[in-house]
Amino acid sequence: LYTGDTGAFDADGYLSILGRKKEMVIVSGFNVYPREVEDALGLHPSVHEAAVIGRPDPSTGEKLVAFIVPREEVTVDALRAHLAERLVRYKWPAEIALVDELPRTPVGKVDRVALAKQ
Repeated sequence: LYTGDTGAFDADGYLSILGRKKEMVIVSGFNVYPREVEDALGLHPSVHEAAVIGRPDPSTGEKLVAFIVPREEVTVDALRAHLAERLVRYKWPAEIALVDELPRTPVGKVDRVALAKQ
């Protein structure tokens, strides 16, 4: 059954879902799944919700852009320092925007198409 999801097995044989194949972003030739970056951002205590999308970039092909709904006041520098401890450099968002809320589809999922237009 082809679902469009991508995953990986860990050393113990457990399968982790990495994200949707169509949402994968290629940054300087490296595959980056937005869900992995969103999960890392979500570990920061000041982050209520995060969404990451890819945008065209002339130097890297694509770049990551993160939209953050903060739980409390947080700086972009604090978020970058947080990511530096958890992700390799090419997985860091080139841009981080702090927003009041994320756009939603009628079924309640984050509307990535609307984010791309922002």
